Amino acid sequence: MAVTEPSHASLAGNADIALSVRAHDRVGYRRTDQAWLDDTWADPATRVLLIAEAMFPVTADRTALAWRSPSEAPQGQRVFLGSQYDVAHFAVLLDKPPVDEEWAGFRSVASHLSVDDAGLLVHAIALAEWHLGHRHCPRCGGLLEVAQAGHLLTCSDCGKQQFPRTDPAVIMLVTHGERALLGRQASWQPGRYSTLAGFVDPGESLEAAVVREVAEEVGVEVGDVTYFGNQPWPFPASLMVGFFARAVTTEISVDNDEISDARWFTRDEMKAEAEAGTLILPGGISISRSLVEAWYGGPLPGQW
Repeated sequence: MAVTEPSHASLAGNADIALSVRAHDRVGYRRTDQAWLDDTWADPATRVLLIAEAMFPVTADRTALAWRSPSEAPQGQRVFLGSQYDVAHFAVLLDKPPVDEEWAGFRSVASHLSVDDAGLLVHAIALAEWHLGHRHCPRCGGLLEVAQAGHLLTCSDCGKQQFPRTDPAVIMLVTHGERALLGRQASWQPGRYSTLAGFVDPGESLEAAVVREVAEEVGVEVGDVTYFGNQPWPFPASLMVGFFARAVTTEISVDNDEISDARWFTRDEMKAEAEAGTLILPGGISISRSLVEAWYGGPLPGQW
């Protein structure tokens, strides 16, 4: 069942941040049209992706998702993702991945996927994670019933509705003059550093969260906070909102909880250590990498 949609050239998104480009039309008004959903599922041109435990089937070269027709899909919770190039796309949520197929996790193949596949995938994983974590009503404990093509859960007892949740998190590159601040966790391999990040507290603005998290993690006070961009990260339900933050103080005092070490880097130091392999920066799929390279002014070698 074809759905007319705009071309990618007219779609919103930041092409410089992975996963942030709108890769498909979600066609939300069709989620309540059961007759249309049934007819679309019967169309052999419709594409279906299986999801289980945040894993999914991929092609043999691991560069694309292994979509299939509805007739090839096993029984499972069906969710409607939307339309891409006038082709409807669904996901089917399973309890366990089959043992006889090539399946992968997001981090192992994300950098090789096309924008088209990656956009649909993060939508599917986000819904799968939400369904997995919401089996009972948080108000009364009743069973939740699926509606709106997998985008709504309604309690069978009290009628309370649950919608897919997104947890905002801030991720920021702190700068002071010609230096940028990166931190690391104790569990990371030697040399691995990244930008600072943290979840937004209830009743807190995004900018206030940046100021608080930097102070808590590394003891640095920041003033100006400037928005950079955002990235969906459905593990299980985050939206990473990126910022640059200008430091007012420079003395570092790590919390030794989330952050075990933090350092100021000049651009020359960052490049030299990245080339030498003593500094390992986040992977290209991460908004953290986008923040670092936007500040640096171009690509840097090496990644996690």
